[in-house]
Amino acid sequence: MNQEIEILQFLHYNPEASRAEIGSSLTNTPSPATLKRLIADGVAKGHIEVVGRGPATRYRLTPQAHVTMELNLDTYFDKDIDERQVQESFNFELINEILPKVDLFSDEELQRLDDAQQVFRQHLSEMSELEYRKEMERLGIDLSWKSSQIEGNTYSLLETERLLKEKQTASGKTKEEAVMLLNHKDALDFILDVPDYLKDLTVARIEEIHALLTKELGVERNIRHRRVGITGTNYTPLDNEFQIREALEDTVRLINGKNNIFEKALLALVLLSYIQAFTDGNKRTARIVSNGILIANGYCPISFRTVDSIDYKKAMLMFYEQNNIAVFKHIFIDQFLFAVKTYF
Repeated sequence: MNQEIEILQFLHYNPEASRAEIGSSLTNTPSPATLKRLIADGVAKGHIEVVGRGPATRYRLTPQAHVTMELNLDTYFDKDIDERQVQESFNFELINEILPKVDLFSDEELQRLDDAQQVFRQHLSEMSELEYRKEMERLGIDLSWKSSQIEGNTYSLLETERLLKEKQTASGKTKEEAVMLLNHKDALDFILDVPDYLKDLTVARIEEIHALLTKELGVERNIRHRRVGITGTNYTPLDNEFQIREALEDTVRLINGKNNIFEKALLALVLLSYIQAFTDGNKRTARIVSNGILIANGYCPISFRTVDSIDYKKAMLMFYEQNNIAVFKHIFIDQFLFAVKTYF
C-alpha cells in the first residue's frame, strides 16, 4: 500500500488527526518534508480537508473521499464484529450534508455505464413490445430469485422459474418462500405496467412497493415504530418513527434532486437499506425501487444474478458501518454491465 492511500485510510478511521499522528501511523515514517508534501497532495486532489491553523491544524477526509475511497474489504472483515471501528448509530449528516457534495461515480465509471446504456437503447429500438416484455420476464425471474436468495430463500433458479411461470411450488420449501418470490413478480409487473411510477420518488410510493413485496408475509405495512437489529453488525438504525419518516423524506429529496440516473438508482439501493424504515423487507424494497427508477427513466434494470450473496451483504455492511459506498458501487456497475450484455 502506498503512503498516500495509507494516509487516507488512517484519516477515515481517525478524523481530525494532527500531522504528527498521521506520520506515526505510516508503515515507514517519512521525513517531515515528505509528509507535508503527501498531505498537500491529498488536499490538492480534493481528498483531505484542513481544519484550524498553526499548531492546532488538523486533517480530515473530504466528504467525497470518505464516501468513495477504496477500503480493503478482506482485511476489514478479518476483524470480529466487536473489533471493528464502526459508526454504530445513524449518521444524521450523511443524507443532508455529506452525500449532496459527493459525485458517486468517477468520469471513467460513468463513461462505462453510459456506453452500456447506449447499447441497451440501441437494442431496445430494435425490439417489439412483446420481445421487450419477454426479456423483462426473464430478467424478472432472475431478480426475484437472487433478491430472495440474498434474504435466505432456498428456491433454486429453476424452481423459481417454474413457480413464477406455472405457479408450481417446489417440494420441501415453505409457503413463505413461494410468497416472497411471487410478491417480487407482482411488484415488477406493477412497475412495468406503470413505468413512470418511480420517476419522481415519494415516501408513499416506497411504502406501496414495500406493501407489494411483503404481502401475506406477516410484515407490518407502515414505517416501524420500534427498534430493529441487523445481523452481523453493531450498526443500529433509527428507532423513532418520526425520525425514520424524516430520513426517508430527506432521501427522496436527495434522489429527486440528482440529475444522473445511475446516482439516483445507487442511492436508492443503499439508503433504503441503511434507513431500515420497515420491520422487514427493506433490502428487497431497495432493489425494486432502484430498478423502478432505472425503468422509469428508460435505463436497463439490474437482476443481480451473478452477485455473491455474501459479497452483497459485506458491501452493504461497509456502507452501514463506514458510510463508504466504494465496494457496493463496484457491484452496481458490474451488474448493470452484466444486465445489458445478458438480457437485451
